[in-house]
Amino acid sequence: MGAELSQPPTMDGSCEDPPTSALLLDSCHFSHVLFNDVEKFYVPGGDVTCHYTLTQNITARGKDWVGIFRVGWKTTREYYTFMWAPLPAAGHGDTAVQQKIQFKAYYLPKDDEYYQFCYVDQDGMVRGASVPFQFRAEAEDDILVVTTQGEVEEIELQNKNLRQENEELKASCANLQQQNLELQEELKKTQELQKSLESLRSNTEKLELELNSLKVENKHLKEQGDCTGAELQQLKEQIQSVTSEKERLESRLRTALDHMDQLQSQVLNYEKEVENLSHVDQEKTEQLETLKEENQQLRLSTAQQQHDLMKELEEQKHLFQVLQAEKDEADEESQKLRAENSALLRHLSQATELSPLSALPRAPAAAPAPGAGDLLFGNPYSAAGGNLGAGAEASLRVCPLCGELFPGAVESSEYEAHVRSHLLDCPMCTESFENKQVYEDHLLCHRLE
Repeated sequence: MGAELSQPPTMDGSCEDPPTSALLLDSCHFSHVLFNDVEKFYVPGGDVTCHYTLTQNITARGKDWVGIFRVGWKTTREYYTFMWAPLPAAGHGDTAVQQKIQFKAYYLPKDDEYYQFCYVDQDGMVRGASVPFQFRAEAEDDILVVTTQGEVEEIELQNKNLRQENEELKASCANLQQQNLELQEELKKTQELQKSLESLRSNTEKLELELNSLKVENKHLKEQGDCTGAELQQLKEQIQSVTSEKERLESRLRTALDHMDQLQSQVLNYEKEVENLSHVDQEKTEQLETLKEENQQLRLSTAQQQHDLMKELEEQKHLFQVLQAEKDEADEESQKLRAENSALLRHLSQATELSPLSALPRAPAAAPAPGAGDLLFGNPYSAAGGNLGAGAEASLRVCPLCGELFPGAVESSEYEAHVRSHLLDCPMCTESFENKQVYEDHLLCHRLE
């Protein structure tokens, strides 16, 4: 009903929904709260006061509430309206406490359906319910009945007796509810005992099976009892052998203990050696660090030296290029000198053919002096230098390097050996040089290569 009807706020202005539950009626306990003086109908437009009694089976809590439910409700979510249940002035403990709540007319139903009060705890469980009632006006056509004083007193006495019977019935109902609770607890205990009994029965069956198996084993042991005599004798012999083995093992154990003492002393010595080695290792580590630092310095120094060497190599390459240029110039000058030498040889050959042999001693004086940088008889590298012409070779030979004269009777090999002695041969190639400076420059070019 709470989901279909409007849910008005409580009297203190709070719009908080009460705690409800989706549990069905079978899980509720209606006897913990008893509703008193519930009328059969209430007049619409007036406030309704609900009286109820908290029994010793319930403890009131802050979120308990009393709601008005339409008859036929299934869960506590179907309330029409509700009011928060006030807490008792003091804890009621084992005594019943009378409480009351007043519902304002504005929040009450306006139809003539049957409703009832229900007390719901903060867990959403129903702890008590009233008899049904209606909201409707008194019939206007009610008959006015006039009674005498005696009849009134008799009616009042009947009402008093009925009230007394009602109280007795309520007390009896409460006792019956208490007995019902006790019976339910006894039923639970009985169910637990039933479960325990079934467990005991199963355990008994297991024990019986174990007993049967033990009986079978006992029978088997009795059958084996006849063989125990011989086995006992064997066991005695085994005990004697075990005792002798024990003595032998004890002697070995003593020997092993002595050996262990020796090993312990060796271990101590090894530990000392290890300690010494650790010190040595530490020193080696320090030396290694020192060597690493020196190696780093050497690397830096080597890098610097390599840089200097590269720089020097660049300078040597530059010098080689300069010398190569000078060599090229010297080669050009040598070519020119060879050409001049060839011309002079031809001239000398012609002059020798024209003059008589008696004039040969004056040939050196008549010959023109060589100019600066010129050769008198040509370059010895040239084939013409070794062959001065047919007439000159038969009469006189002159060293083109020192000017020494050789008569025609001197062997050609001796003359050539004399000329060769003035030349400087390169040990790395086949070239020869008459100038020492040119020779040294040539060797330097080989080294730079």
